[in-house]
Amino acid sequence: MRFRGITRNVVVLGWVSFLTDLASEMLYPVMPLFLVGTLGCSAAVLGVVDGVAEGISSGLRWLGGALSDRYRRRKPFVFAGYAISALSKPLMGLSKAFGGPLLFAIGRCSDRLGKSIRTSARDALIAESTAPEHRGAAFGFHRAMDTAGAVLGPLVTLLIVALVVGPAAAFTARWAATREEIARSADVIQRLPLAELFFIAVIPGLLSAALVWKSVAEILPAAPGTGARPPLFQRYPAALWHLMAANALFSLANSSDSFLILRSAELGMGFGQVILAFALYNAVYAAASAPFGRLSDYLGRKPVIVAGWLVYAAVYAGFAVFRHPLAPWALLAAYGLYQALAEGVSKAFVSDLVPAEKRAGAIGLFYTVSGLGQLLGTIVAGVLWQVRLFDGRVMAPFALGALLAALAVPVVATVRTPQREA
Repeated sequence: MRFRGITRNVVVLGWVSFLTDLASEMLYPVMPLFLVGTLGCSAAVLGVVDGVAEGISSGLRWLGGALSDRYRRRKPFVFAGYAISALSKPLMGLSKAFGGPLLFAIGRCSDRLGKSIRTSARDALIAESTAPEHRGAAFGFHRAMDTAGAVLGPLVTLLIVALVVGPAAAFTARWAATREEIARSADVIQRLPLAELFFIAVIPGLLSAALVWKSVAEILPAAPGTGARPPLFQRYPAALWHLMAANALFSLANSSDSFLILRSAELGMGFGQVILAFALYNAVYAAASAPFGRLSDYLGRKPVIVAGWLVYAAVYAGFAVFRHPLAPWALLAAYGLYQALAEGVSKAFVSDLVPAEKRAGAIGLFYTVSGLGQLLGTIVAGVLWQVRLFDGRVMAPFALGALLAALAVPVVATVRTPQREA
């Protein structure tokens, strides 16, 4: 099947991300449960580990992107990033046998380091492989492929776990419930093959790196008029700095998704239910990414991003106040809409604001600012995890996230949109 404006490079990179997210999302809904339930860490430790890891992921993207611009190469950075992430996963699995939370943190940070190396160069390559009028569609297509792997990953995990301990045990094992229920689930939790999943996930991860090496075509960005290598520190349009300021405020609200998983477990969802709800989130994300990306080509980037951030604020407000065990199903589905509205479209917006020779650095800097905000937001969420407001009816970390996201909306809505550049 051919899609208008979608080039071969974009399709291949879509399959690369499909395989990588299959590997990553096999593990992502398991990680907070593994760290808290198997390794015995607190929510505060989870916040520090995830905050530092995601801070590395986003915080170093500027450097990876700037180096890609400076040396006018994309493919080596893309390949190295995917390979590092694949080889980091066994370290996290080994932490159950030795090394504990420290080894897990090293593996998690190394995995995110790979993401920081590859992402800016890959996104610049997508932009450079696509005509300007189709960039929203291209990034939306890539998000859809990426997230299709994220749908399949949790389902593969659930299938493996169900084969090992049985479907009934897989769905009834609980980390957060009454003391009696925890006692009844303890044996099942210890029998879940969580550590082994980290080794299985290496296979699709290495396949994605091999596909980059074999099938992705390098497209060299245009050289500056002087012919000299661009500096690491470049000058960007004022509109990009305005967009980054808006995203910096929003990123303070955007704590790790691990807290959504942990909160879903606290509301009484069993292991299998958490996995399925996370798969639903990714399914909505995958299905809506391409249409919303194409919508941004016609409607403009800002209205789509604003809609996404408003949905985010509503989701976090829901997690702050709802207590019914069915609430996470609806909230995580809505969270998939937020991701589809905002993630790929934000990259397309950055690509619109800067010339090609500065694109990877600009995308990287955008996510560096985002990563630093998310690092702080995630640590704060972990520290505030036990704080309840209004006589225990409102969870403080989610209420704070909803408020900050809402405050960021008028900032992004006023970004000046120049003529799109090739």
